[in-house]
Amino acid sequence: MTELNNQQKQLLFDYCLGLTSEEVTAEAEQLIASNKQAAEIHSKLKNALSPLKTLESDLCPDDLAEGTIWRLKNVARSSQLRLEQLLADEQTRSITDKRRFWKNIGEIVAAAAVIVFVAGVVIAPLNLARQKSWQQACLMQLKQIGQGVNSYSDDHEGHLPAVATATGAPWWKVGYQGKENQSNTRHVFLLVKGGYNKPADFICPGKSQRLTAQLDPSQVQNSNDFPSQKYVTYSFRIRCNKAGEANPQGRKVLAADSNPLFESLPDDYSKPLKLEPNIDSLILNSTNHNNRGQNVLYCDGSTEFVKSRQIGTSADDIYTLQDTDTYKGVEVPSCETDAFLAP
Repeated sequence: MTELNNQQKQLLFDYCLGLTSEEVTAEAEQLIASNKQAAEIHSKLKNALSPLKTLESDLCPDDLAEGTIWRLKNVARSSQLRLEQLLADEQTRSITDKRRFWKNIGEIVAAAAVIVFVAGVVIAPLNLARQKSWQQACLMQLKQIGQGVNSYSDDHEGHLPAVATATGAPWWKVGYQGKENQSNTRHVFLLVKGGYNKPADFICPGKSQRLTAQLDPSQVQNSNDFPSQKYVTYSFRIRCNKAGEANPQGRKVLAADSNPLFESLPDDYSKPLKLEPNIDSLILNSTNHNNRGQNVLYCDGSTEFVKSRQIGTSADDIYTLQDTDTYKGVEVPSCETDAFLAP
């Protein structure tokens, strides 16, 4: 019988908690079917977690997760300080009593064991579970945005939310409140102004722990756009400037977690934008979920978490324009098959 490695054990743990995607679920089930040790671990975990089935299915509250991890880190920090003190004492003390020496060694080992246990066994899985929870919450928010788009379309003769933009107008000025439509987020801000979505729907839960800004109803009605990037952490499809083009349908990408190329746009709208992406921003996934992947909303309202920026049979990078190396914030796709998501 092949001994399971730590990654396989983590896979079984995630599978039993229902934290795996369809692809990873199939991998876990295959492992259970082919490995006796995996089957035994799965059975034990299933029995241990069976009482949880009586509880209501809900996302772990962020404050509870944060509080638990904070307490565990305090335990580890306290043990670390104790370990450092014991080591310092041993360096300055003349070793005359072997019994005292071995007693202190025992205390050092115990303190080190606590640190290893808390940091490696408890905190890591809790952080992973928290990230999975945010990932699922983000997926649900994109679904809500998709429902808002669908409701808006039903009320506006099948049209997607859109404001009139001049040819060559910039799309990067998120937060600009002038009369000119110079931001790609102004289109989706119509969903907030029209009551189709709440302002909070546009902040990914994976980032909301660092972003506390909230919009009240009066701010919404008196604004032409989200006040700044910290109020909207998703990126949305930029349309081609072609007369008579149809609204995108089916599995075309409509929105996703924030584009890593445009994480920090200038606040000074008077200066032209010139962005030459570095190699990291051209290969990294969205920062919303620690670069592990991004949730994607399609035009048919479906959503999924993907681990690659290249989507579809053509493997099109949803965060870049084809044949473009420098961005001035006015570029648009040359065709509908070139998906390009921007703030």
